[in-house]
Amino acid sequence: MEDTTDTKLVLPFLRPFYDGVEPLVWPLIRIAVGWNFAVHGWGKVMAGPSALLPAFAEVGFHDATALILFLTVIEFLGGLCIMFGLFTRFFAAACALELAYICFILYWPNGFSWLRRGYEYVLLWGLLCFAVSLKGGGRWSLDRLIGREL
Repeated sequence: MEDTTDTKLVLPFLRPFYDGVEPLVWPLIRIAVGWNFAVHGWGKVMAGPSALLPAFAEVGFHDATALILFLTVIEFLGGLCIMFGLFTRFFAAACALELAYICFILYWPNGFSWLRRGYEYVLLWGLLCFAVSLKGGGRWSLDRLIGREL
């Protein structure tokens, strides 16, 4: 937990509010990251591997059914696990590795801007996943409840 006792607020009467909501910050970040992946993975679940094969072939992955199924599990199940804080470090690291590949291999040559299929968006989410993998589920997580982390 970050020590902010020496920080002078412009509106000091907000200190109790900030102190009260501080424990909610990490779960909020973890839920946002997990939600993003779960929704993205759900799209793959609904489309099915055959609908995604042409897009994967376009970037050089021919006959990628197994890869698509693997990424669907990482994104959908992993996203749900990150949201609930279960096996948080493992799934956040898996998502970070996926995004690192997308960022540095597929999108880096296009430059930064997401509007030109650049790495902006995937870098942001990749760094957030990396941060979650380093910190883990935190106080309000199933990892903490069961007393074990990967």
